[in-house]
Amino acid sequence: MSFLLAIFYFFYFSIIGVYIIFLPKVLSMAGYSASDIGIIFAAAPLVRFAVPFAFIKGLKINRRAFNIALFIMCLSATSFYFSLDSFYKLLFSNISLGIGLSIVLPYVELISLKYLGKEDYGKIRLFGSVGFILVALVLVKFLSSANVALAYLLVLTFITSLSAFVIAKRADTFLDKGEESKNDIDILKDWRLWAGLTLMQVSFGSFYNFFTIYVTDHKVSMDIAVYLWSFGVVVEIFMLYFQGSLLRKNLLLILQATTFITAFRWLLLFIFPENITILFFSQALHALSFALFHSAAISYLFYLYKHKSLAQQLFSGITYGFGAFLGALIAGYVYEFYPVHLFLSSALIALLEAIFYIFGELQKSRTKYYLIKGIFILGNGIDIPCVSNASLTFSSISKRTIE
Repeated sequence: MSFLLAIFYFFYFSIIGVYIIFLPKVLSMAGYSASDIGIIFAAAPLVRFAVPFAFIKGLKINRRAFNIALFIMCLSATSFYFSLDSFYKLLFSNISLGIGLSIVLPYVELISLKYLGKEDYGKIRLFGSVGFILVALVLVKFLSSANVALAYLLVLTFITSLSAFVIAKRADTFLDKGEESKNDIDILKDWRLWAGLTLMQVSFGSFYNFFTIYVTDHKVSMDIAVYLWSFGVVVEIFMLYFQGSLLRKNLLLILQATTFITAFRWLLLFIFPENITILFFSQALHALSFALFHSAAISYLFYLYKHKSLAQQLFSGITYGFGAFLGALIAGYVYEFYPVHLFLSSALIALLEAIFYIFGELQKSRTKYYLIKGIFILGNGIDIPCVSNASLTFSSISKRTIE
C-alpha cells in the first residue's frame, strides 16, 4: 500500500505541476488573452471550494463517489486535449477537473493517514513534491508545442486515476465505514479554526502567483528565481521526511508557530527583495510554513472530527480552493496598485491568522478536557494524542463538551 500511495502522490502532483507551471503558458501560446486565462483558471478553485458543501447536504463520500470523481478527472483531461480551440470548452474542462480533484485527493489523504499514521505520512507525501519538480524539469525541455503539455496532462491523469482506483479498492479492508454515518463538522461554530487555516493560504497568494515576477522586478535573474523555487521544494521534501517526531507533539502549537514563521518569511521578502542570501533563507522557511503546517493541519482535523473524509475534503476546498482564489485576487490588486507592499500585505494576513489561533486558545473556558494516560478526551469522544498538558482545542470547538 505504501508503494501505491507513493505512486499516486508522485503522479498526482506531476499533474499539478503541468497545470500550474505550463498550462497558462499553453493557453497564451494558443492566443488566449490574460483575462481569458484568468477566468479559466479561477474556475477550478471556486469549484473545489463549492463541492464539499454538497456532501454536507447529504451526498455520501464513498468508493462509488470516488470512482465517479476519477472518471470525471480522466474525462476532463481528455477534454482539455481536444478543447484548445474553444474558450468555453476549456472552461468546462477546467470546472470538471476541479470537481474531480476536490474529491480524489482528500479521500486518498484520509487513506494515507489511516494506513500510515501522521508520523510516517510525510515520508510518502514527499514523492508528490518529487513529482512536481521532476515534471517541471523534464517538460520544460520538450515543450515544443501546446499539444505536448496536454499529452503529458492526459497520460499523467490516467496513471494517477489507475493508482487511486487500486488504492481505494485495497483500502476497503481497513477503512471504518461507520465513521461516515454522522457529520459532526460545524464550520460556523469552529469558525476561528477554519478562518485561521484559510488565511494561511490567502497569505500564500502573493507567493504562488507573483513571487517570480516580484523578485525579477527587483533585478534578480530568472535563473536565480528558478533556483529559489527548486530550493523551496528540496527543503519541503526534507521536512516531509523528518517531520514525524514533531507531529507527535502538540499539533495546535505547531500551527501557531508555523503561522508566525510564515509572517516572518513574508516580512523578509518585503524588506530584502534584492538580497539573494535572505531570499534563499526565506525559501528554507518553506519547510515550516508549507510542509509542516500542511501535515499538522490535516492531522489535527483527522483527530478532531469523526467524519474524517469530509473534514479532509473541506480543508482542501476551503483553504486550497477559496483561500487560494481570494489570495490570488488580493495579491493581484495589491501588486497592481502597491507593488512594493505585496509581501507586507501577506505578512499582515498571516499575523491576522495567528491572532485567530491565539484568541481561540485564550478563550477556551467552556472546553472540558481530561488528560488520561497522555491522551486528551474531548467532549465528542475524539482522542488526540499529545505530550503535554497544553490544550489542543479552540473555544470555537467548545460545543463538544461533556454533558
